Amino acid sequence: MINDRLNGKNVVITGASSGIGAKIAVLCAQSGANVILLARSWDKLQTLKQEIEENYPVSVWIYKLDIANTDEIQRIFAQITAEVPSIDVLVNNAGFGIFETVEEAKIEHAKAMFETNVIGLIGCTKMVLPGMKARKQGHIINIASIAGKIATPKSSIYSATKHAVLGFTNALRLEVAEDGIFVTAVNPGPIETNFFNIADQTGSYVKNVRKIMLSSDQVAGAVVKRMLSRTREINLPRWMNAGDVLFTLFPKTFERLGKKAIFKK
Repeated sequence: MINDRLNGKNVVITGASSGIGAKIAVLCAQSGANVILLARSWDKLQTLKQEIEENYPVSVWIYKLDIANTDEIQRIFAQITAEVPSIDVLVNNAGFGIFETVEEAKIEHAKAMFETNVIGLIGCTKMVLPGMKARKQGHIINIASIAGKIATPKSSIYSATKHAVLGFTNALRLEVAEDGIFVTAVNPGPIETNFFNIADQTGSYVKNVRKIMLSSDQVAGAVVKRMLSRTREINLPRWMNAGDVLFTLFPKTFERLGKKAIFKK
């Protein structure tokens, strides 16, 4: 899958060492984009950098970053700005979840999810906006979740972080509408990645939803295909749009009819 709009562009990807982030990085390189890869796992970043450079004639920069650390975000992005001519696309992909009831949930887990999924995402966005505004072009892509639209039991805190991401994304889109900057929210359902190693340590949720799980290739392909285009949202799989509409218009009916499905955790 080649996106000609990306040829020669520079794409920053957080959470790039594995899963969707790594797949997006490879597809961007296939399209001729230079990639700036950020993650906590330095060894995995080095391996991915080598793989991309061996297969595609593009530049690859890697930086070790924990986006829950706002001071570190400022330091790393200052370094990126000094080393990379410009940032054309930012993919805010880093994030995690833990499936627990509110009663079971630990406050430190809630803080960690908000610091990574929300504050870190905002921090990275703030670092690229001035350059994009100055050039009157750019694209910010925030990986949210269908959980940000349809909350389910045992994902109360995770859903809250993704609701926050969607609210931030929708407001940002309006703020930069006159600056030539595109802003896209990506709302996937469950994906076959190591996300569930933390979120679903019992394995019961993955077992229950395996038949409808997306592959990281599907999600990455949909994201890269729409880079540098005016796309408001990417909702995957598409049939989940119907569930979102039903939930918005008839929440009580949705909860009553979908009770069996939403209690799969």
